[in-house]
Amino acid sequence: MSWWQEGVIYHVYPRSFADADGDGVGDLRGLAGRLDHLRRLGVDAVWLSPIYRSPMKDFGYDITDHTAIEPEFGTFDDFDALVAAAHERGLRVLLDFVPNHTSDEHPWFREHPDWYLWSDRPRNNWISVFGGPAWTLDPERGQFYYHAYLREQPDLNWRNPALREAMLGVLRFWLDRGVDGFRVDALRQVLKDPDWRDNPPNPDFRPGLPEYDSLLPVRSADHDDLAPVAAMAEVIAERDGVMIGELYLPFERLARYYAAGVHLPSNMHLISAPWQPAALADLIERYEAALPPGAWPNWVLGNHDRHRVATRLGPEQARVAAMLLLTLRGTPTVYYGDELGMTDVEIPPDRVQDPYERNSPGLGVGRDPARTPMQWSDGPGAGFTDGEPWLPLGDLATNVEAQRRDPGSMLNLHRDLIALRREFAREPYRTVSADDATFVFRRGDRWAVALNLSDEPVPMPLRGRVRLSTHPDRADALRPAEGVVVEIAAR
Repeated sequence: MSWWQEGVIYHVYPRSFADADGDGVGDLRGLAGRLDHLRRLGVDAVWLSPIYRSPMKDFGYDITDHTAIEPEFGTFDDFDALVAAAHERGLRVLLDFVPNHTSDEHPWFREHPDWYLWSDRPRNNWISVFGGPAWTLDPERGQFYYHAYLREQPDLNWRNPALREAMLGVLRFWLDRGVDGFRVDALRQVLKDPDWRDNPPNPDFRPGLPEYDSLLPVRSADHDDLAPVAAMAEVIAERDGVMIGELYLPFERLARYYAAGVHLPSNMHLISAPWQPAALADLIERYEAALPPGAWPNWVLGNHDRHRVATRLGPEQARVAAMLLLTLRGTPTVYYGDELGMTDVEIPPDRVQDPYERNSPGLGVGRDPARTPMQWSDGPGAGFTDGEPWLPLGDLATNVEAQRRDPGSMLNLHRDLIALRREFAREPYRTVSADDATFVFRRGDRWAVALNLSDEPVPMPLRGRVRLSTHPDRADALRPAEGVVVEIAAR
């Protein structure tokens, strides 16, 4: 098996992980200084959200130079030192690759306008993910350009051979620099209907939802032509890198990307799944059934675009959710701070940074609450910075230093789960039962997991040796919000 099949990926939002220079924004030197935390946790790779040169209208997802580092994060010397330090610790380094769009300040936008998508008029009814029309008039050119996201993020034209080669060159540049793979941002958005047909209305839309949800994006994303995806995958595979695709799609559409060479088309369904045993069992079984032969599954429970797990489910069930994530078959991704049980932080209106919230005020769609600084200690700046953090801090009682000393902490639960999962990472999955309270599944013949998703105790549904519980002590029953991993005795 490849390392990424048995491994765990750890997602860092660089602005919020560790600040070495005291300006309140995380940087590469800060991250390098905290790699031992990842090593102790037991993860196998660190994935960084964008660190490229950017005006930061969308915090790095609006790029002005794909082969330069934003000075706010550091220098190439800092990057090379980070990669070397990670590799010394047995950690792989994955970067975010952003193929769908650039900043409108990128030199390409003026020097190579044919690398973008233009029209003499708005071609259709497509809506920007951030709200409002997806077509904006460029006064200098006298034409409209398409942007799936902010108006400052014009979309690239992957049907242009010169653009395609330029972007593939970006992949080669970073692979040559020692990067071990990429998480590819907004991969489905790269693939658009060449006939520019309208998106149909969403029959499930209701007032109060973001404007983008009023249409079904079946024409503006996830087109059947996967040639651009296959081209990216080929370059990454040539250097033995791993390719992860950000893809919010139904399982049957998600499965197509394996054939194009994507190693891990991101499975985001746990993020929005009802936290009920039968619903989870059904979700997992449908996903397993949709996988092509030989395809390897993956699971994402939290990320920089969604509310934190402990906010969505509560602190007790967040421990159960961690056990689910780290015992299912497939590669899990852990979002920084979720290993502590960090929660969303309320952002005062005058400190809102996220353009999504600024464009859609009052809808509660802003992402800042889940992007607040990592809390290393309960001291000034939470050990994240000596300056004023770019976003507010949360409850400082939730911090690495305190949880490292507590055997029953969320941090140590993650560490123990990551260590234990290696004993059954290759084993097949099978649902055993799912009732009103409990969800039980097997991993091969020797291992089983029982999760109590209710607030009432239930009889222990498994016999065998309890190897790990979400509770620091053990009891005969399965207590409220308790999960256990059981090693079943051979008959």
